[in-house]
Amino acid sequence: MELGTASLFDLPATPRVEAREPAAPSPNDELLVGIRDAQSVITEQEIVKVKKIADWALLHIVSDESAAATITERGLDTGLPVAGPGAPLISDFAVMELSALLGRSLDSGRSYIGQVLELSHRLPHTWDRLLSGDVPVWKALRIADHTRCLPMDAAAYVDRHLAPFAPTITWIQIQRLVEEALIRFDPQAAEEKRKNAAEHRGVDLGLDNVDATGIAYGTTALDVEDALDLEQAIQRRATLLGQCGDHDTLDVRRAKALGELARDDLMLDLPLADPVTGEITRVIPGRTTEIVYHLSADATLTRHGNHPLLPGHLTDILSDVSSDAKVTIRPVLDLAGHQPVDAYEIPDRLRTQVQLRDPHCVFPHCTKPAQRCDLDHIHPHHTGGPTCPCNLAPLCRGHHRMKTAHHATYQVLHPGTYHWTLPTSSYLVDPTGTHPLTTHPHTTDPPHH
Repeated sequence: MELGTASLFDLPATPRVEAREPAAPSPNDELLVGIRDAQSVITEQEIVKVKKIADWALLHIVSDESAAATITERGLDTGLPVAGPGAPLISDFAVMELSALLGRSLDSGRSYIGQVLELSHRLPHTWDRLLSGDVPVWKALRIADHTRCLPMDAAAYVDRHLAPFAPTITWIQIQRLVEEALIRFDPQAAEEKRKNAAEHRGVDLGLDNVDATGIAYGTTALDVEDALDLEQAIQRRATLLGQCGDHDTLDVRRAKALGELARDDLMLDLPLADPVTGEITRVIPGRTTEIVYHLSADATLTRHGNHPLLPGHLTDILSDVSSDAKVTIRPVLDLAGHQPVDAYEIPDRLRTQVQLRDPHCVFPHCTKPAQRCDLDHIHPHHTGGPTCPCNLAPLCRGHHRMKTAHHATYQVLHPGTYHWTLPTSSYLVDPTGTHPLTTHPHTTDPPHH
């Protein structure tokens, strides 16, 4: 029976393929190869950097645990618990110096160094995968940020179960694993965390985050019951605004509704009665909102605090002022003025002048708002330094301590511009930001500006 198959020897010969010169790479291919190579170098250098930070931390361990967490003590270099339980304490002043070198604020530097320490001391399996390049540095650091709240055995549990899947695990899975570990290994702390969750409630209306359009961007953290009630009130009023002819979008009407709810509450005076006699002892006035605007010399720029605003926003505000509103015009504050006082205490007018000139801590790369900083006498008052804006600068508490302990020094080149000297580096800080200097850190002559 014929199967209809041909002999192997009768198969047609394979056609001959002529050799061709490889095609020249296109510009797109060359760029992609270059990007790939650059990314490889960046990845390698990120691993080298975190490894060096881990080695650096070993040189700055504070072994006395009784000195931990006293970061409000002025003039003392204390051990800082930047990572979870079981990780060593690190010199606070050393952390400040490295944070400046990395171009980070104090809080950001503490957090970053703590993440590295958490990985190298409490998450050894994840740390090994980071060093081998299996887990991206950024992801390993974020994993470490989740585990710093855990006791040592709980962190080890997370590390064992997470490390094999770290490259692909999601943040929700990480959070669930961390919560499971806390409940499993420290149920008392888990219960305490549940009870203390209410302490995280808060309302930030974004007054420190106002853009040039006059919009404040805030956040809230409410009990779900309060959130539902507020949602219902805002939704009802936003719907009513739409029915009354407001053609803005629903989101815009919801924002207007929240403002109207506030104004309804502030419309009337609030009498306060003595709880025993019932006598009215005090009256809190109604709407007394104060909005302070600053104009530039040529009146082309308006500011609310340190936030630039478009001139049209001021026009809108003034057009909405009711006939019974109180408008106060105050004298212009000269930010370059010098009006010293004899006392060590700083008057409010000088404090305001300095805070407007320097809106944040003047230590290199620090971003702590000036309103939350100490005002430092650059030349100490007890050695003849005047209480004058030219001798005052805002320093956050940590950097104030570092300066007081003489682990960092600075001088004023002119108000608002400072030359900082740290043990291993020096910086110029001016209104444009922080600029590392190439001069020797212990030079006595300030750089030319």
